[in-house]
Amino acid sequence: MKRRVFLATTGLSIALAVTASSAAWAENAKLKIGFVGVTSGPAAAWGISNQRSMETRAAWLNELGGVTIGDTTYDVEIVPFDDQKDPKRAIAGMEKMAQDGIHYVVGPNVDDGAAAVRPVAEQNGIMYFPYAFPKELYTPPASNAILGMVANYQSGPAIYKHLMDNAGVKKVAFVAANESDPLSQRDGGVEAAKALGLEVVSDSVTYQVDTTDFTPVLLPVIQSAPDLLVLSGVSPANAPQLIRSARELGYTGLISTETAQDATVLMEGAGDLANGFISVGGASTPELASDAMREFVDRYTNMFGEYNDESNTKVYALEYILETLKANPAAIDDVEAFKATMDTFEAPNPFMVGDAKLTYVGTTSFGQKRQVSVPLVVNEFRDGKFETLFVAQVD
Repeated sequence: MKRRVFLATTGLSIALAVTASSAAWAENAKLKIGFVGVTSGPAAAWGISNQRSMETRAAWLNELGGVTIGDTTYDVEIVPFDDQKDPKRAIAGMEKMAQDGIHYVVGPNVDDGAAAVRPVAEQNGIMYFPYAFPKELYTPPASNAILGMVANYQSGPAIYKHLMDNAGVKKVAFVAANESDPLSQRDGGVEAAKALGLEVVSDSVTYQVDTTDFTPVLLPVIQSAPDLLVLSGVSPANAPQLIRSARELGYTGLISTETAQDATVLMEGAGDLANGFISVGGASTPELASDAMREFVDRYTNMFGEYNDESNTKVYALEYILETLKANPAAIDDVEAFKATMDTFEAPNPFMVGDAKLTYVGTTSFGQKRQVSVPLVVNEFRDGKFETLFVAQVD
């Protein structure tokens, strides 16, 4: 009797062991993709959009069974790090990614952070996708950074030209926060405006990011009577305050920026006074969006209870990383193989209708392909939401 029990127990143990072994064998490998960017403070909306877009797409792909690269199927794991818009923390975040053996990182979201992490990325074999505009990050000899969006020196001229042709804009004024990112964007905007033949009537007024009363800041700018007021590099938190102050001072002209904004924040902070505000939007419009893009928006909204239009752009970085790795599986652990694939890389764009492709661009701006190809969508805020003003493409 005891012997029978022993044999039965042994058989059950073997069966359980085989089942456990099979389950372990069937489990997908993990592919870690990092995010280093700002998810707290006045510019938090930029990084939150990044992280949530990555997490939404990763969860979706994992639900479908994972991503097959070469002979291996991976579950995608997003490893986030909030750099708090501090270059020192951005460096610490990139160092953490290196210690974790991560070779592909999305972010940082601002110029200082993107520049600060460059040595860490290059020394540790990390490709990173900043949302930052300094050309030296993307021009030779730099080669590890890939611009994840359209730059201000690409969108600015397109916006100014459109407003010149369609709204009769002749005079423009610039206001910027007293920080390197917005000041750099202001200087690029001023140069582009002058090249188009616009009269720049004010380009030296700045403000501190913790300013609460923008009336004395904007008064001399409004007195210069511009047709267009450009809020260079403005953060989502400061934009509604500046717009409200300008309108309350009696300014009736156009207001624009080359940074992406948050419709909810604009509505809460400026309400109807923000109507007509022009900004760079996400890389999609209802006319361009595929079924996959619409599903992405639904999944994002269900996961986080809200949606940020900027995520129409932010969804792309992870997609580019994964599709390039599929094209050359050797790049999983070798970013040089990734770089070698970029010049000829092409894959279907799941987020746009028609036969749109994922490709790398940037040759005109940087002398090499170090930018993801996404449509330049320019929005106009109207009654609590963004409406498409026009769509363009960057080489």
